[in-house]
Amino acid sequence: MAFGPGIEKPHPGGRGPAWCSARWRTLPDEATPAQAQAQARLDAWCAGRGDARRRVRGGARLTVAELAAAESLAPLPAVPFPAVIEDPRVVLAQALVSWHGNWYSVPPGHPGQPVTVRHQLGTVTIDVVTAAGTTLARHRREPDHAGAVVRASEHVAVLEKKVLAARSAGTAGPCQRKARRPPSAAALAEAAAIRGERAVGGVVTDFTAWAEAARPLRPAAPPEEQDRS
Repeated sequence: MAFGPGIEKPHPGGRGPAWCSARWRTLPDEATPAQAQAQARLDAWCAGRGDARRRVRGGARLTVAELAAAESLAPLPAVPFPAVIEDPRVVLAQALVSWHGNWYSVPPGHPGQPVTVRHQLGTVTIDVVTAAGTTLARHRREPDHAGAVVRASEHVAVLEKKVLAARSAGTAGPCQRKARRPPSAAALAEAAAIRGERAVGGVVTDFTAWAEAARPLRPAAPPEEQDRS
């Protein structure tokens, strides 16, 4: 129910405010012609008689409309309310935490650990905090869904040291290059058995079959040229 500018609600029939609010709560949400007419009559009553009622405030007699005009809204706060957004996350194997379309680094050694990303409204940073309340990292927040990978310089240095230490300790061997190795005798025998052929000691190339199956280097001559030849 919408009321006029008066600060006091009328009590039809001498009823109390509790009866009025309970009565209006029983009406459907959709406005009907009867409700629209009742609202218009209420607005007219508030503008004509309701706002003209007298009240005493501080020894002065004022109307309800004058009291309503003297009420002012409080000014907006200078800074946003210090609400904090908290999202649970899990540290990836690359020592990164995904949040709002970006990835932020943490110190190495926490893969699979559950953490919480905190951001306070009005600030430009985010914190990655453990379940015990320890802050693992603090980064400047990037625009959402920018796909940025933010790594702190100290995290990069520690990660490089761990990788180099693992290499020098011999725990990880050199990178294996892909080599082109011919099939072994056992592989050739297995392939021949699958095809139902007799296994041979070596690879025999039939150049006649190769020539028949090879793609010609140039297209065939037209029939007229074949007749002349």
